[in-house]
Amino acid sequence: MKRSSTRLAVLGSALVGLLSPLLLQPAQAAAPVYVALGDSYSSGTGTRSYISDGTSCQRSTKAYPSLIAAARGYALNFRACSGAKVVDVTNTQLSALTTATNYVTISVGGNDAGFADVLTECALPGWASNCNGKINTAQAYINNTLPTSLSTLYAAIRSRAPYAQVVVVGYPRIFMGEDCNALTWFSPAEEARLNETADLMNARTAAAASAAGFGFANPTNAFIGHAVCDNPEYLNGLSNPISESYHPNVLGHANGYTPVVGATVGGAFAVTAKVRADAAASGRSQAALQRQYAAADRSIQPEVVRAPDLTTPAVRKAARKAGIDLERFIARSQRR
Repeated sequence: MKRSSTRLAVLGSALVGLLSPLLLQPAQAAAPVYVALGDSYSSGTGTRSYISDGTSCQRSTKAYPSLIAAARGYALNFRACSGAKVVDVTNTQLSALTTATNYVTISVGGNDAGFADVLTECALPGWASNCNGKINTAQAYINNTLPTSLSTLYAAIRSRAPYAQVVVVGYPRIFMGEDCNALTWFSPAEEARLNETADLMNARTAAAASAAGFGFANPTNAFIGHAVCDNPEYLNGLSNPISESYHPNVLGHANGYTPVVGATVGGAFAVTAKVRADAAASGRSQAALQRQYAAADRSIQPEVVRAPDLTTPAVRKAARKAGIDLERFIARSQRR
C-alpha cells in the first residue's frame, strides 16, 4: 500500500511538472478590434476590385483598412462605404462600434462638400462651366457647416467606443498642374484651387479631430509627385467605369495611404506580398460580415463624377455665347 502511494505521488509530481508551464501561459489574447468607417476613400473605390457583399459600397481588400488589418492581425469590421456622408456614417456605421473596439479610422466630409459635383463641373471647358462658383460653394460649406457636423459625429464615435484609438484620415491633392486626360479640361488655375480645397478640408477636419482628442493622418505629402497625370499615379484620372475616377488606385492605397495611416494605428510596416495575400484571403469572410449590414448600406447613394458631356443644350448655349464652333471643338478634342 505504501509502495502504491509512493508511485501515485511520483506520478502526481511528474504531471504537475508537465502541466505547470502550460498553466502558467497567459490565455490567448483576442485579436484587437479595428473598425474602418467612412466614405469611398476608405472603402477602396478606385482599386477596381471589390468584395461581394451585396452592396454598392465598393469595399476592397486592396484598400488601406484591409492591408492594415492583415499586417497587424486585427479583427476588421470594414464599414466604410462609397458615397457615405456624415449622416450615413451616423445612421449606418456607428452601430459597429462597442466598448471592445480598439482602433477606429474614418474619412468623411468630401461627399458632404459635393466634391463629385465640383469635379464634374470643373472638368468641362472653361467657357462651359462655373468651376469657381462650385469651388466657392464647397469651400463655404467646409468652413461654415462641416466643422459642427464633424464635431457631433466625433462625439458619437467616442461615446460608442470610449477606449478606442481613433484616427481621422484626410484627403490627398488630386492634381499636379496639368491635365493629360482626354475629354477633361481642367485648367492649371482650377487644379490649384481644387488642391487648395483639399488642403482646406484637411485643415478643418484636423482641427475637429484635435478638439475631440483624435489623431489625424494627413496623406498630402505621400501623394505629392503621384497625382493624376504624374508617373506613377496614385490616383485615377477620368476612368471607365466612371466610379473609379479621382480616387486612389492600388498604389495609392499601398504606397500612399497605408504608410501614413498605418503609422498611427499600431506602427508603420511594409506592404509585402504576404500582407497583400493575407488581405486578399480575408475577402470572403469580410463579405459575409458586411452582408448583415447590406440593407442599411443600400440606403447610401453613391456620389459619382460624371464625364463631361458637350452635347447638352446648356453646353451648346454656352458655346454660342462664347463664339465657339462646338463641332470643331469636339473634333479637336477627340484627337487629343
